[in-house]
Amino acid sequence: MVLRDLLPIKKHNRAINVRPAEDESIFGLQRRMNRLFEDFFGDWGLEPLAGFGQTEREFMPSIDVAETDKDITVTAELAGLDQKDVELTLNNDILTIRGHKEKESEHKDAKHYHKECSYGAFVRSIQLPAEVDQDKVKAEFKKGVLKICLPKVETETTKAKKIDIQSD
Repeated sequence: MVLRDLLPIKKHNRAINVRPAEDESIFGLQRRMNRLFEDFFGDWGLEPLAGFGQTEREFMPSIDVAETDKDITVTAELAGLDQKDVELTLNNDILTIRGHKEKESEHKDAKHYHKECSYGAFVRSIQLPAEVDQDKVKAEFKKGVLKICLPKVETETTKAKKIDIQSD
């Protein structure tokens, strides 16, 4: 075997793919197939995978992170959750938001009975861009929005000082 056979160079006017692009992987194929079924069945109002896709989106909250000179603010949209369903932890500058959701609906009338249940959990971990003072972290939960204020550790700014050189 020749060394050039092992190198990813053009061979027969074709480039050798060392690592396939994301769209060429099995996950890319799966995404395209899911999109195909969603587009086809969505036009008919059938959507057989709607429950699966909705459940996945329903339990993955949107998160915004903003940084100023003094603090970091994390805002998470947790619609439909109560404060008791959410847990926050801060460990080595990684903020973790955990939550679980239980939803049940039941409708009865004289001829029909319909009950739906959905359960799910999520975990979101965020690497914070700066060191924070863990003792001063505050969290507030109002109307399905969790807002976390993480004050940065105050660092002393050193001023330049002129040092006199003494001679013997």
